[in-house]
Amino acid sequence: MSAPEVIALGEVMLRFDPGEGRVCTARTFHVWEGGGEYNVVRGLRRCFGLRTAVMTALVDNAVGRLAEDLILQGGVDTSLIRWVPGDGIGRTARNGLNFVERGFGIRGALGVGDRANTAVSQLRKGDVDWHALFAAGPRWFHTGGIFAGLSDTTVDVADEAMAAARRHGVTVSYDPNYRPSLWADRGGAERAREVDLRLARHADVVVGALGLAGPCPGAVRVRADEVPEALAEVADLLPEAKVLATTLRGVPSAGVNDWSSAAWSPATGFVAGPDMPGLHVLDRIGSGDAFAAGLVYGLLTSAPGPEDESTAGSGPADGRWSAKAPRHRPLGRAGSQHAPLGRPASEPLTGAEPTGAPLTTARLERALAYGTAHGALSMTTPGDVSMASLAEVEALVAGGSAAVRR
Repeated sequence: MSAPEVIALGEVMLRFDPGEGRVCTARTFHVWEGGGEYNVVRGLRRCFGLRTAVMTALVDNAVGRLAEDLILQGGVDTSLIRWVPGDGIGRTARNGLNFVERGFGIRGALGVGDRANTAVSQLRKGDVDWHALFAAGPRWFHTGGIFAGLSDTTVDVADEAMAAARRHGVTVSYDPNYRPSLWADRGGAERAREVDLRLARHADVVVGALGLAGPCPGAVRVRADEVPEALAEVADLLPEAKVLATTLRGVPSAGVNDWSSAAWSPATGFVAGPDMPGLHVLDRIGSGDAFAAGLVYGLLTSAPGPEDESTAGSGPADGRWSAKAPRHRPLGRAGSQHAPLGRPASEPLTGAEPTGAPLTTARLERALAYGTAHGALSMTTPGDVSMASLAEVEALVAGGSAAVRR
């Protein structure tokens, strides 16, 4: 088997989904696999066709093997999974469960995690030979604040892994992905921010970068007109970052979201992503991870084109946004005709990473378009993981509509 191109470090849980019902009254559940970091490589494999693997740990029992089977169905390489012997009742280690309601109308989505003392939360520094893993030649490594929030030891594991990836020249991405329940008895939002900044300093690309704005997660609400300055402030905290990206979501109701994205880089300054107001949502869980997958794909596969010549070096000298900074044309309202990118999305591309060829505004716009479109499509199907195809993503990026295809 060929070596994976992208590797994620994180927990894979079983998601129990009551469909249109409530967790507290359900008699049946649909079971999916999911996890913040895993969802990214799953999307990169199933939608975008990249070879991916997940580094995680599972208890070797029927529940763990169910998670493995679901991972295999998604095409993600399972050879890096660390299998932990079970004791029959989960006293020493267990596999994580996540009960999730999709929400409807004025009732928001709800997640109830049952994930304490899981096998992956017990990983420690030195358990994994990161040198051997990265010497095999992956192009990208992704992890995030959910994995780091599992325990004090997983913080050190993430730090060790990210530092090793950088030493091997592997592009590193990090998503803060703050979950209050993971930090409730471990220092709260202040401790989460401390960990995020420690780990994000290893990252070339930070997804969900607005999560690092303000004194701690959730302390400030950033309005749309404040996003450029907020990203510039995050950039001051992370001087080595090459791309800061974020989704932007308004929530009129659980079933209708306003969906967009934005990014910042030293080379381009602020770049606005596509705008999709009034997007109809079936299940929003995992859409941020789907955005990350599309963004990574766009950055890995985007090659310079004719439009890059007119935008190369067009970013402000200090990396901050101004009213003259180039902005992405919006995709438009959900279900309407969308403004296409300058180059056909189906054009063959050659690899170019954020740490390699210069990043231009046009190339960052393209990555944002892939991320925004993939995230939007992921919200039209149930479960944490994307069911979208590359053809569907490219059609949406290029201006497709929801018309029936025959």
